[in-house]
Amino acid sequence: METIIRKKRKQMSNINVVPLIDIMLVLLVVFMLTAPMLNQGIDVDLPQANNEPLDIDENLETLVVTITAEGEYFLSLGATGEDRQSVTLETIGDNVSRIMNANPDIQVLLEGDTTADWGSMITLITTLNQAGVTNPNFITTPLESL
Repeated sequence: METIIRKKRKQMSNINVVPLIDIMLVLLVVFMLTAPMLNQGIDVDLPQANNEPLDIDENLETLVVTITAEGEYFLSLGATGEDRQSVTLETIGDNVSRIMNANPDIQVLLEGDTTADWGSMITLITTLNQAGVTNPNFITTPLESL
């Protein structure tokens, strides 16, 4: 009788990671090129103030209402940069009221240009109060030291 001797093959357990590294490097370059182009807000010249930074809870949602030097109002509802369109005070009042009813713990932040009309800012704050916002916080920049 002849015996057949079979050799067991060892399974190769190597993973070729070179294609994965190539993909990650391409993604890194793409993100590095596009990140500076993303405009996260409306371009306003914020006033300076000597205040301590607010303790903003990262887990809570924030709603940012912006007033520009021209008196235009913007509401941050997830749109960034060029996607944003100016809205009227009535639209802000309606939208903020709905948002406050759905999420009463939302943090409302106001950012206004230093040259914005004071009357427009007071009107905006009054509209927010009527919509249910009790304590809006102002976004400012730190004072520059001399």
